[in-house]
Amino acid sequence: MVAAGSDLRVEMCQWLIKVLNSIKSFTYSSKLEQLNQYPDFNNYLIFVLTKLKTEDEPTRSLSGLILKNNVKAHYQNFPNGVSDFIKNECLQNIGDSSPLIRATVGILITTIASKGELQNWPELLPKLCLLLDSEDYNTCEGAFGALQKICEDSAEILDSDMLDRPLNVMIPKFLQFFKHNSPKIRSHAIACVNQFIISRTQALMLHIDPFIENLFALAGDEEPEVRKNVCRALVMLLEVRLDRLLPHMHNIIEYMLQRTQDQDENVTLEACEFWLTLAEQPVCKEVLCGHLPKLIPVLVNGMKYSEIDIILLKGDVEEDEAIPDNEQDIRPRFHRSRTVAQQHEGGDSIEEEDDDEDDLDDDETISDWNLRKCSAAALDVLANVFRDDLLLHILPLLKELLFHPEWLIKESGILVLGAIAEGCMQGMIPYLPELIPHLVQCLSDKKALVRSITCWTLSRYAHWVVSQPSDIYLKPLMTELLKRILDSNKRVQEAACSAFATLEEEACTELVPYLAFILDTLVFAFSKYQHKNLLILYDAIGTLADSVGHHLNKPEYIQMLMPPLIQKWNQLKDEDKDLFPLLECLSSVATALQSGFLPYCEPVYQRCVNLVQKTLAQAVSQPEFHEAPDKDFMIVALDLLSGLAEGLGGNIEQLVARSNILTLMYQCMQDKMPEVRQSSFALLGDLTKACFQHVKPCIANFMPILGSNLNPELISVCNNATWAIGEISIQMGSEMQPYVPVVLQQLVEIINRPNTPKTLLENTAITIGRLGYVCPQEVAPMLQQFIRPWCVLFNLLFHSFPLSVYLLLLKKTGFVYFLDWYSSTA
Repeated sequence: MVAAGSDLRVEMCQWLIKVLNSIKSFTYSSKLEQLNQYPDFNNYLIFVLTKLKTEDEPTRSLSGLILKNNVKAHYQNFPNGVSDFIKNECLQNIGDSSPLIRATVGILITTIASKGELQNWPELLPKLCLLLDSEDYNTCEGAFGALQKICEDSAEILDSDMLDRPLNVMIPKFLQFFKHNSPKIRSHAIACVNQFIISRTQALMLHIDPFIENLFALAGDEEPEVRKNVCRALVMLLEVRLDRLLPHMHNIIEYMLQRTQDQDENVTLEACEFWLTLAEQPVCKEVLCGHLPKLIPVLVNGMKYSEIDIILLKGDVEEDEAIPDNEQDIRPRFHRSRTVAQQHEGGDSIEEEDDDEDDLDDDETISDWNLRKCSAAALDVLANVFRDDLLLHILPLLKELLFHPEWLIKESGILVLGAIAEGCMQGMIPYLPELIPHLVQCLSDKKALVRSITCWTLSRYAHWVVSQPSDIYLKPLMTELLKRILDSNKRVQEAACSAFATLEEEACTELVPYLAFILDTLVFAFSKYQHKNLLILYDAIGTLADSVGHHLNKPEYIQMLMPPLIQKWNQLKDEDKDLFPLLECLSSVATALQSGFLPYCEPVYQRCVNLVQKTLAQAVSQPEFHEAPDKDFMIVALDLLSGLAEGLGGNIEQLVARSNILTLMYQCMQDKMPEVRQSSFALLGDLTKACFQHVKPCIANFMPILGSNLNPELISVCNNATWAIGEISIQMGSEMQPYVPVVLQQLVEIINRPNTPKTLLENTAITIGRLGYVCPQEVAPMLQQFIRPWCVLFNLLFHSFPLSVYLLLLKKTGFVYFLDWYSSTA
């Protein structure tokens, strides 16, 4: 392969070293791309990595990492001689004296293995296992490092017949090294076995008892990395082999309590995960109850900010509103497609969203999972397990923390109070009349981190606040939160905006008397906010519109709210992803303002149609040469059009008449992306209600598509298709007859399907009812197949239809169930 004695090749190596030494400055990056064109180039890379021991280690390692990237991208094009040479050199140099080079060789080996080469490299695993027995430490450690990476990247294939189940040999081999005199080797051994716990690999399950015994033997190991891996193993075993841990559970809990207070922060974090996992086990309450007096103070102590946390959060910076955001700190936003439901019980449309659970604090800039977050999450889940029984151990600590003079401790107490809110709410109610005013005062604390966490904690108690006299709790809280929305600290602005959105959802029309004050604050925030918080402000405004509805439709409110929104709308380009939250906001505002949105509707409508048309055009225009378009733009535009249709009603008719939206919808309804179809069906339903005269000519094309999307495996798509069919049925009347066979069988299967979400079941029941109302002769033959679940559901939906619906549908087959339903509602 590479002959070191050749002058030409020596010169080539020297040139490559030059390139590697200069690669950070990109001086030779184009030359590197050229060199990649030569098949022999990869030989030089492995040669530099393994043979040029006179070169500095970072340069040799960089050569190996470039080779690793080439393997990932082009390995299938390597000539056999080149790949064989690289494999041989890797195995020959797995025991290099440099830890950095050993690690690089291990990365290269596992990269080759991950390209499907485990089958074509049959000597690899036996050779590495053989090298584990080497008396040379470097060789043993290098082999173990490579095996650990292979176990991480190729766990599934290692447990398959494809390789003749090598784990049957490897697992017992790894267990032998749990008692090795090198802590690094011990750590590798545990880490290798840990890769096969969650999958319940048979080879490990056969040795589960000696594995656990070995873990116990290493519990007090002096090496932090070993202790961390022991904790990680116990956490995973708790999830999949609780039966084997139960006899030792008392000692394991005591051990984990010690490790949750370990001097090494990585061990502490790993141990803290144990409490999160234990809380999910049915035995949690029984086995943990007696340990709560020790555990709760440990978790509470872990909820304080560490010094490094404060540095990362810039916790000493109190005023930063004028400092522009770093764009990389702004998390990408993803639009959630619209999900709708039929109108019933008063006629209010239900829009169901699967909101993410509240974050356990607002430290978004600390992107990594840390002890504070883990401790808070553990306390939250344990509060949901033990409920008010937890307060016996929490309240004495809270009293000291919440009123502590040191801000760091007080802040952790406020976090504790928020973490237990969901699980311990009933037990906390007697204390809330005193605590809520105290927290409202904390919103004015001089420390920004105290103000921000207080916003979050108060949002966790918003449901209780709105259930009390508004002048005593709601009004003071709302007033202070609005002040914090205009805080001089960006973190506080963000937390206050999010908390206020939660308060809006809980208070709904209770906020109507304060709308002028609220809008004045939110509109003023437009002039204060930097990029990141502006996106959160849109959400707060949209949530307000959802919560107060038509009460927002007053000229003075519209004059306050719409100019800044339209200004932002005009500033943003079609390809700017900031359109997502703005369009979502405008969708809610348009629905709430109803006719009040008319002065703004035409340009908004036309831009949405253009966004849909542009995205569809990009998708079909030479797709092999262009990157796939971001269909979120199309989805969010469809959803805003739905909001316009719902808000404007018949007033949208002229806009629909002058556009090609129905043609575009026909394409969107057949899109491969479920979210596009979901939003298309929502718009179809809303346009059916608003201007059916334009939808009706397309029904023959639309109905087969709707029928083919009645697939409950895609819940939201199915839900919206079902809803749209129901709306179309009401408008079509008896003309719906030809389409009943297209959809009824699927609807009947859905209503009989176990574990179907409530909203989909209700939509299905109402749509079947509507079909039966307009086409009773076509629906009646299938009555026996759906009447029982249909009647059960209509216990909840009694006011959805006139009695004539039931009388038309219910023949002798369903009369017993009908009587049961009727008697329960009488």
